[in-house]
Amino acid sequence: MRRNIGHVTMAPESGPDFEQPEDVVKWLSRHADTANLQAAICDLNGVLRGKRIPVPQVEKILEGSMRMPLSIVGVDIWGEDIVGSPQVFLSGDTDGRCLPTGRGILPINWMSRPSALIPLWMFEDHNTPFLADPRQALARITNRYHALGLRPVVATELEFYLVDPDAESAVPPISPYTGKRLDSDAIMSIDELDVFGEFFWDVYAECALQNVPADSAIAENGVGQFEINLRHTSNPLKAADDAILFKRIVKGVARKHKLAATFMAKPYGTRSGNGFHVHFSLLDKDDANVFNDGTEEGSPILSHAVAGMLQAMPDSTLIFAPHFNSFRRLRPDTHAPTSVSWGYENRTTAIRIPGGAREARRIEHRVAGADANPYLVVAAILGAALYGIENELSPPDPFRGRAYSERLPKLPADWASAVNAFEDSTIIPEFFDEVLRTLLVACKRQEMASFASNVTDFEFATYLEIV
Repeated sequence: MRRNIGHVTMAPESGPDFEQPEDVVKWLSRHADTANLQAAICDLNGVLRGKRIPVPQVEKILEGSMRMPLSIVGVDIWGEDIVGSPQVFLSGDTDGRCLPTGRGILPINWMSRPSALIPLWMFEDHNTPFLADPRQALARITNRYHALGLRPVVATELEFYLVDPDAESAVPPISPYTGKRLDSDAIMSIDELDVFGEFFWDVYAECALQNVPADSAIAENGVGQFEINLRHTSNPLKAADDAILFKRIVKGVARKHKLAATFMAKPYGTRSGNGFHVHFSLLDKDDANVFNDGTEEGSPILSHAVAGMLQAMPDSTLIFAPHFNSFRRLRPDTHAPTSVSWGYENRTTAIRIPGGAREARRIEHRVAGADANPYLVVAAILGAALYGIENELSPPDPFRGRAYSERLPKLPADWASAVNAFEDSTIIPEFFDEVLRTLLVACKRQEMASFASNVTDFEFATYLEIV
């Protein structure tokens, strides 16, 4: 049974980051020292891919004359074409139109010369959205909420490590104050934030220039690990844009400070992984939070949303854990979920309902690693929640206690199982287009084959003379 929640016409989000083309031209005239422009779309792996454009050619970007192969959204993590991809050899590698997202022009000041980025998204000819573009996939889900008179309010939390850029594997950075290498965890340490104060000053400055709403920063559980929260917005596209841009800012500023920053899910085998937690609530046409009904438990709509997310979670795990390294994070007792579970104020469950004011009732989805694509993560979460709301699904009782219990249903335990679950799913087609699904599965299978064909030094040393 589907629930009819009403209809509201949504206006585009306003603000200095959603600019008109003439605003871009005016900005460039005021910043004549801008050396070059970057124009890029986001691929399925969350990597920005595009072109470096001379500043005088900005009109070409703004008028929608820039074209790039549709296949660019579906290359593998190394930037290689997917073998047998229908977007490449079977179709002649067709171009698509690359249009500005409306984010405007984003200054980049961590490079040796001032530059700027214009984010794009992909369309087929005649302005038809190319639904394998991750941003278009999220827009499609967002529009379905708008048709029901609902606005998702989304906020994200991203964890990352600072590491030594000269090391061949994960090695903690050297303190810029003491000259000594970090050697211990420092969870919630104010002193560790001070040690890297200049790095954080620059991160916040760059975020302000790009209108990325960086909020509080904390030292996390791992040595050299930090988390910065991004404030909520009622535009899910902007929330995912912010996460993509934030990751690029952190990595760029780190290089400026002779550090490296990584959002790998598990750069250290025995230390905490990097998570990407997503918080969301739903507003109706009167700006009321539909997850709040005045009770401690929350509304029936909240329960339906939770049920949908739980039902889709095993099949969606590939979105939340898309790489070989991702599954090193999803282990018991590591502050990352392993079970299909939910609970109130329980950080061992995959879905947590935080406490606090009832008017701010929201859902926290804790499965994704920081290596996941923010557009696909938010689309998978909102799509599954919408499936639960429209079908009025009911969740099991909320779990209390340690959710690593063997009696709870589990997420796929390995990469191959996650790919198979995604490919065979009957629920994933409810919110991801067939072209995206096909490309993503082929992309991950190609990545999987590359890892399977490479023997690690540890593996060679272990078996060299023993077997």
